[in-house]
Amino acid sequence: MIALLRGVLLEKHPNQAVVEAGGVGYDVTIPVSTYTHLPETGAEVRLRIHTHVREDVLALYGFLTQDEKALFEKLIGVSGIGPTLAVKVLSGVTAVDLVNAIRRSEVERLVRIPGVGKKTAERMVVELRDKLPAVTGEEPATPAAEALAPVEQDVLSALLNLGCGRPQAEAAVRKAKTAGAPAEFEPLFRRALELVR
Repeated sequence: MIALLRGVLLEKHPNQAVVEAGGVGYDVTIPVSTYTHLPETGAEVRLRIHTHVREDVLALYGFLTQDEKALFEKLIGVSGIGPTLAVKVLSGVTAVDLVNAIRRSEVERLVRIPGVGKKTAERMVVELRDKLPAVTGEEPATPAAEALAPVEQDVLSALLNLGCGRPQAEAAVRKAKTAGAPAEFEPLFRRALELVR
């Protein structure tokens, strides 16, 4: 099993990273929280890996912190939650907030995460309330735009790919959001692009 992957970051997208290690390019599924902390392509990166094996698939899930990896592994142990939904959950809320919401039985907060319905949220609380690992508070090396939703992260990524500086791009996305731009990618992107110029 692959537990750690260190190599050159060849590509990065909001839910995927391609890391070259030992001449092999590994396709790794990542949550948005990991994506926002990744270095620029061409830089060295180190990801903690969960190797998920099924009869027809061998998939790698990567995380910058041990907290996220441990939470991911607890989430996929809950009935009805597979790796895809677990990544969405970790993309929708920070590790500390997720642990707190589950320990406090805040089902209404968990339901706000995309893809999590009431029954799934209730199962998360019942099955994980007493089993969650202590969150170490380990932080990734680079600062993040913590409050951005997944669609806003995509807009930020698109702006960065167009050559905008990160501080200006983050400010433009936040201004576009507060200016009332619709929460869909295209209108939010167009409004943010106008603001970044």
